[in-house]
Amino acid sequence: MIYLNGKFMPIEEARIPVLDRGFIFGDGVYEVIPVYSRKPFRLAEHLERLQHSLDGIRLTNPHPNREWSSLLQQLIDLNGGEDQSLYLHVTRGVAKRDHAFPKGVPPTVFIMSNPLLTPPEELLATGVAAVTAIDNRWLRCDIKAISLLPNVLLRQVALDAGAVETVLFRNGFMTEGAASNVFVVKNKTLLAPPKNNLMLPGITYDVVLELAAAHQIRHEVRSVSEYEVLTADEILLTSSTKEILPVTLLDGKPVGNGRPGLLFEVLYSLYQEYKLTVMRGAETRLRVEG
Repeated sequence: MIYLNGKFMPIEEARIPVLDRGFIFGDGVYEVIPVYSRKPFRLAEHLERLQHSLDGIRLTNPHPNREWSSLLQQLIDLNGGEDQSLYLHVTRGVAKRDHAFPKGVPPTVFIMSNPLLTPPEELLATGVAAVTAIDNRWLRCDIKAISLLPNVLLRQVALDAGAVETVLFRNGFMTEGAASNVFVVKNKTLLAPPKNNLMLPGITYDVVLELAAAHQIRHEVRSVSEYEVLTADEILLTSSTKEILPVTLLDGKPVGNGRPGLLFEVLYSLYQEYKLTVMRGAETRLRVEG
């Protein structure tokens, strides 16, 4: 079951006009929200990021947060599975093909649920391969836009090489992955690039930094050089579906000793513990210090 423009229906019955600006221009934004034990994870933060994306493309939010929360919960209840992945998609609506914003056109709102597939135990035990590439995307990567062709092409670079992700560099510094945020461990310090217009502000990125601060794990939020990435002791990928995933091979060379590192194991364990607090309904946002 999906939600489309005010109605819940089987996905096979969903229809969107070909003149929808999402189809014609990629003129829209989206969110992906993990659901654990039928409870959306960090919903307030996801809706805050949705608002940031809508503001970035000058599109009025079609629902206040309480209505989004109600729609999402109804969709969770209509679909099976304790753990789900919600995809929420808002476009500028249907209008004649013209670059100018149409006036008086209602947005298209689409939400679907899929099973939440987190990394299997074998990948967590061995880590994954990644490759590097120049970040050739636009300058507003902080907007979670549906026009993802650059990310698709950069992710395919990894898949063609038998890897799972492409780590991106711009002007000698790491930005993020094609479909994830990236952390580096160097000299027992967790390094994270700062939030700016060149990277998507990840919800899991925030959780990792909060956990590091709450548990006195040494960390720095600053520009991370290409050299620091290529000589890292550990590299971690984070996203709503990857959670925390270690990279043990980069451009065909071992990262550190070629096995998931100690800091990954610590942060992954803390993340799973934090998820349990969410499932019990006792979710709190940890404070990032420093």
